[in-house]
Amino acid sequence: MPQRTLTRLDLSEALIREIGLPRTETIDLVEMVLSEISNAATNGQDVKLSHFGTFSLLDKVQRIGRNPKTGEEVPITSRRVMSFRPSQKMKTRVNQGGLSRQNS
Repeated sequence: MPQRTLTRLDLSEALIREIGLPRTETIDLVEMVLSEISNAATNGQDVKLSHFGTFSLLDKVQRIGRNPKTGEEVPITSRRVMSFRPSQKMKTRVNQGGLSRQNS
């Protein structure tokens, strides 16, 4: 089965189908939700979505890495990374092979 990427438009279309909101409102709603998540994460707040998971911002310190081709040691600069930790419910759904409406 080919993998497909879920896009903002897909989320908007789901709102149109499930709730019946007009297209412009669903697009704005998706943008507002994603903007809130992005702003919170940028400000260092964890973003916890019940039954889905938690997004956290982590600070990685500078360290020494190794170039796998040459074996040469290379400094890896410090950086911030986004981490996602799925909830137990999400882990269970993924391990069962997908989401179904009956399990929601």
